[in-house]
Amino acid sequence: MAFRAWILALSLLLLGVRCRAQESLFFVTYTHHMEEPGNLEVETSSATGIPRDGQQLYFAPYVEFEYGVTARWTSEVYLEGQSTAGDNAVFTGWRWENRYKPMDREHWINPVLYLEYEDLNEASRIQKEVEGGGPDLTSRNALLTSQRDRELESKLILSRDYRDWNISENFIVAKNFSKSEGLEFGYSFGASRPVGRIASGTNCRFCRENFIIGAEMYGGLGSTLGFGVTGTTHYIAPVMSWMLSDSSNLRLSTGFGLTHESNPVLIRVGYSYELQGFGSKISKFFGRRP
Repeated sequence: MAFRAWILALSLLLLGVRCRAQESLFFVTYTHHMEEPGNLEVETSSATGIPRDGQQLYFAPYVEFEYGVTARWTSEVYLEGQSTAGDNAVFTGWRWENRYKPMDREHWINPVLYLEYEDLNEASRIQKEVEGGGPDLTSRNALLTSQRDRELESKLILSRDYRDWNISENFIVAKNFSKSEGLEFGYSFGASRPVGRIASGTNCRFCRENFIIGAEMYGGLGSTLGFGVTGTTHYIAPVMSWMLSDSSNLRLSTGFGLTHESNPVLIRVGYSYELQGFGSKISKFFGRRP
């Protein structure tokens, strides 16, 4: 009961406050803001699924390396795993993601093209996106890890900054080359705004301008073999980001499942650290002569 009360209080707090548009705080929804060229961001995140009947508590961590190749091209690599209560811990695979922004300047709507290759197994539960019907939350890991998924996933990212707000929509189309599942579809929407608009002028990490708060909604839309929301996973999730320093950031999210196929509660935690000028430092290092 105390845990449920804490979840409810936190969710009401997050829903009642607004967040910064200049940075993406979402765990699932992408905006048009790209990584700075030459910067490397290292992030460790996790998704913890609170079970309903027929499900088990699980903890799914992953580590992400995001690099700004150019001002319009960002590339990322993910390594992920999963541990389920009463079951074993498993490595679930890797992903290689690329985002490209066709237009250089800001427009009323800013499109970004997304392409990702995944080499995973069916035990994957980090839920960086939801497509098709969603992940299998009831089968044992021994069965799920034997089923490989080599998948190509594309997204159309549409995003806009309006005053202090950022509003973003993602539309997903994925093809699993390991199975005859047709094309799978998914979506996500997010809105965010800063808590504080004007910097306080002091070195204060608890000041309002260091907090970003918003909400996102995401889920699967079936496939070409059966399009729609029946039997699919959907969440709505308040999200909060706290800038701990000029280079580090902490993100929290409490997602609420909207369908029986979802977890009742999905808790996400992420910590990131940005290495500025990483690309130039590496170039200088390898460019040295003895």
